Amino acid sequence: MTERKGIAQYLSSFFDQCFTLGDDGIPEFKMLIGGQWVESSGGLQIVDSPYDGSIVARVQNGTLEDVEKAMQWVSGEGKKIRDIPAIDRILIFQKARDLLKEHKEEIARALVLEGGKTIRAARGEVDATAQRLMLTMEEARKIYGDYIPGDWSEDTVGKMGLAIREPEGAVAAISPFNYPLYIASAKIIPALLSGNSVIAKPASDDPVALLLFARVLQEAGIPAGSLNVVTGPGGKLGDAIVSDERINMVTFTGSTDVGIHVNNVMGMKKRHLELGGKGMAIVLKDADIDLAARKVVEGNLSNAGQRCDAIATVLVENEIADELISKIVENEKKWIVGDPMDQKTDMGPLINESAAKRVEELVRDALQRGAKLALGGHRNGCYFEPTVLVDVPLDARIVNEETFGPVLVVIRVKDETEALEIAKKPKYGLDSCVFTNNFYSMWRVAKSLDVGEVTINDNPKHGVGYFPFGGKKLSGLGREGIGYSIDEMTHLKTIVFSLEPGGLGKRRVFQG
Repeated sequence: MTERKGIAQYLSSFFDQCFTLGDDGIPEFKMLIGGQWVESSGGLQIVDSPYDGSIVARVQNGTLEDVEKAMQWVSGEGKKIRDIPAIDRILIFQKARDLLKEHKEEIARALVLEGGKTIRAARGEVDATAQRLMLTMEEARKIYGDYIPGDWSEDTVGKMGLAIREPEGAVAAISPFNYPLYIASAKIIPALLSGNSVIAKPASDDPVALLLFARVLQEAGIPAGSLNVVTGPGGKLGDAIVSDERINMVTFTGSTDVGIHVNNVMGMKKRHLELGGKGMAIVLKDADIDLAARKVVEGNLSNAGQRCDAIATVLVENEIADELISKIVENEKKWIVGDPMDQKTDMGPLINESAAKRVEELVRDALQRGAKLALGGHRNGCYFEPTVLVDVPLDARIVNEETFGPVLVVIRVKDETEALEIAKKPKYGLDSCVFTNNFYSMWRVAKSLDVGEVTINDNPKHGVGYFPFGGKKLSGLGREGIGYSIDEMTHLKTIVFSLEPGGLGKRRVFQG
């Protein structure tokens, strides 16, 4: 018997139908199309670990023919999920939650191996997905409709209306590498719950976690073809999926550049786009400096800074700038960088060496323009150490571009007004935060920032989406969150009844 290697060494027999073992013991994962785990004529592509470069899995290098097969299911038999009573859909998700918890450690270790996420963060991602499954009952409350009596308007007397929510139909769910399990599930769960069928495309860097989740949903009872997962090159397959006329809605999370492209090629469809971010932390002179330093560092270094809601820039009033910088550096030095499988590790590698090199270029550009290095600044393979840049000029690329790495930019400002002027300049508008103990400053900053979410005295974090979130400007369109995702994935249909034939309509007695 071939020795299991890579991700396979951590998987129980529950996942055996998802993959076969290669001659070298590395698992070769299949795709889920029409309720079956299938191989592609396009061969296989490698999934390697950003920690040590080892091959941890191979997945199908999907083709346009595979997309067509999945499209036939998602636009045909897969739509039968709409015929399942909503309470049964909820029961399916409750069973899926139990299965996910049962196989938590297997999936968490897959997340570590394929994406470099720390084991603690990986377990947290599985827990968040299980919690989202638990909250489907709360989400289902958003699928209700409205009764509208017609006798409140002259032209509708004798009528009544029902405004009901119906599923969009076939949903394309395109998810990113940074939270490959949770973000994909946060699209798939509300889509299926509200009666849509789904074709999902994971990121090529770490697609295995979504395949494992698809196996969980399959075992829980999702009808064949209601969920289809296709792996392979993002550009070719992604374009084919989102532009297909049989797709009724696209939900995409990823970079702004790719999001703009997706928006341009999808045609007339409902869309939800969560794109890049440039989180700003405004720290005013009356803030709790210890709290601000700790929360800023957490918001900057979590998941190695590879978060759309990460804090990238700190705008701090001059009076407290030196003290805050000192405490930020002190906190960042406490973060342990290393083997993501080690329980003690706080931060692992970036997703690949190309991503790490890009962060390195941004730091180099800032230093060449006059920024000062207070901590870090060095790359080792896919790793980039926690870095703090101070007195960064406003024309530096890192001030205006999304960093997606563990680098914190600190800019001194004279007052709140200047901080707001700078915070409004980036093209992004996803998340920002403010640290202050003055209520009026909190409110003024929160109202002034042109972003989707403002957090007071904490770093932004979307979590399970209990609070709705989404972007302004080039950070995207639409909102995600418990219940709010349902709004995005359904549409209102109005049904008007004439009550006159039954003699039930009210008659006007006053002609004004």
